[in-house]
Amino acid sequence: MRDDLPTTPPPARAGATPPVGPGEFLRAHPPFDRLPKAVLRQVEDAVEIVYFRRGDTVLHRSGARNEHLFIVCRGSVRLERDGHSVDLLEEGEAFGFPSLLSGSSPTVDVIAEEDCLLYRLHDSMFHRLMEMPEFAAFFVEGLHERLRRAMRSDPPLMAGDLASESRILVHRPPVRIDPEATVADAARIMSEHGTSSVLVDTEPLGILTDRDLRNRVLAKGLPPETPVLRAVTRPVRTLPARGTLFELLMLMLENRIHHVPLVEDDDVLGVVTDTDLLRHHLKSPFHLLKAVERSGETAELADYGDRVSGIVETMVASGLDPAQIGRVVATLNDAVDVRLLQHAEEVLGPPPCPYAWIVFGSEGRREQALLTDQDNALVFAEDSPAASDYFPRLAHKVVSGLTEAGFPPCPGGFMATNWCKPLADWTKLFGSWVRKPVPDALLDAANFFDFRAVHGTLSLEPLHRILDGAHENHVFLAHLTAAGLRFRPPLGLFRTLKDDDGGIDLKKGGLLPIVSMARVYGLEAASRARGTVSRLEAAAEAEVLSREGLELTAEAFRFLFRLRLEKQLEARRAGRQPSNRVPTDQLSASERRHLKDAFRQVHRMQEALAHRWRVDALG
Repeated sequence: MRDDLPTTPPPARAGATPPVGPGEFLRAHPPFDRLPKAVLRQVEDAVEIVYFRRGDTVLHRSGARNEHLFIVCRGSVRLERDGHSVDLLEEGEAFGFPSLLSGSSPTVDVIAEEDCLLYRLHDSMFHRLMEMPEFAAFFVEGLHERLRRAMRSDPPLMAGDLASESRILVHRPPVRIDPEATVADAARIMSEHGTSSVLVDTEPLGILTDRDLRNRVLAKGLPPETPVLRAVTRPVRTLPARGTLFELLMLMLENRIHHVPLVEDDDVLGVVTDTDLLRHHLKSPFHLLKAVERSGETAELADYGDRVSGIVETMVASGLDPAQIGRVVATLNDAVDVRLLQHAEEVLGPPPCPYAWIVFGSEGRREQALLTDQDNALVFAEDSPAASDYFPRLAHKVVSGLTEAGFPPCPGGFMATNWCKPLADWTKLFGSWVRKPVPDALLDAANFFDFRAVHGTLSLEPLHRILDGAHENHVFLAHLTAAGLRFRPPLGLFRTLKDDDGGIDLKKGGLLPIVSMARVYGLEAASRARGTVSRLEAAAEAEVLSREGLELTAEAFRFLFRLRLEKQLEARRAGRQPSNRVPTDQLSASERRHLKDAFRQVHRMQEALAHRWRVDALG
């Protein structure tokens, strides 16, 4: 082992392969699984064990000649070229062989994505093994694709298209087991087939995964004779094989599941895993989600904002709809909230009564892309001295943690440190906003109507019911419309673009007006939808908005959302602070034309809504 490498192994992450000897580990991964036992024993004797900490460079591109084949035993490494990630390698995957085969320096930088335990073999042993056709075929067959990805002049941050059918990830039929089998039978079958799950032929269909074996069998000390039915998950969540990769991504992210059977013609075509999707999409949200869920302290989330921005840029380049991007980012942000709340509970102890952590505004609507100001609050079941002491401290720890993770404090103070109340107080507050609307108060209160619970066991049904009944209060809807009309599109004479000091505020001029109108339409339709487009769709379904109005307004929203996001990403790449304002001279002729069309649609919809609720009669 090198003297300059850490001598303490990194901690095993959740779900990692249990520690085994090098020989047993290599025997479970290709191409070492193709070696005769005698040769594998020689390999085991020749293996060196090395450790790298997160961020360490294992191999330098164009550096000294590489002399080793590396195999990832624990952790993960990323391959970079010119600062762009071109691959992510996890347990059982090998690297370093292209430079061994060519006798030259590495063509990529290899960086520890997290603390890593690596096995390495000297090139003399590697070349001896390459004399064996079964072993050599593995590297020769895979070399072309790896070099092609690494040598791209402008490597994509995400391979593949999220609009593609999920079936492209299926490479073999599912492995099945009888429900009468034992967990020992299941473990043996999974090992024989090199899979991390088996389908259990129950009604409804069940699944048993390696995580189930660890968490439901080994962790509880159950014997090998335990029936699989004691550990099976059923019914299993499935997806049609024709479902898109995006649908697969969101199913896994939102439900925190790692295996999804794909169904075709009432049968399972195959089982795909989060690792399959992670490898298909190099800058995958999965890796960041895992990092968030494994984080122990706030300091470990310090680069969260930068990593989210990278994922967003990838999704924009892939042509994803803004609503889809918002769903992904909201899922990641929710995970940060949950982890910080869990950590706070670990420090402060269990809460004295049920509570709910809610988010609202763009995060509540799942329409946040790059990180913006915090909008959160805390609702607890009942007032008591214990609750009045505990929950403000919980709110302070979480809000501080979010700030350290890159979520700026809300300038208006709409954070749980200021908005921490028992449910009864929240119920009175919502009731007063709806039943006795005050225009100035509604301007701030409107964002609370986008609330969404992300953690806690407290039911917020009383708040939902108040908003459910808002459609009957026409005075409230009229005042809510008037509050939203304070944001107007920047149109001048003859509906031309009107800039302010050489720029246009896309949020105040376009996005906020649409969000405000959709909120009114959604409440009028008695819909519990939170997203802007979802509210417009619910309004059209309830026939309080025309189908044409839905389509034109939703398209304007998508265009403005995407244009703002693209300009913000351009600002980040140029080292400038992202903003809602776009300098007029940075707009192309096409962008200006479409911007005018979008703003004109916003203006028409505002005029129609104002007339519908007779805003001019409010005085």
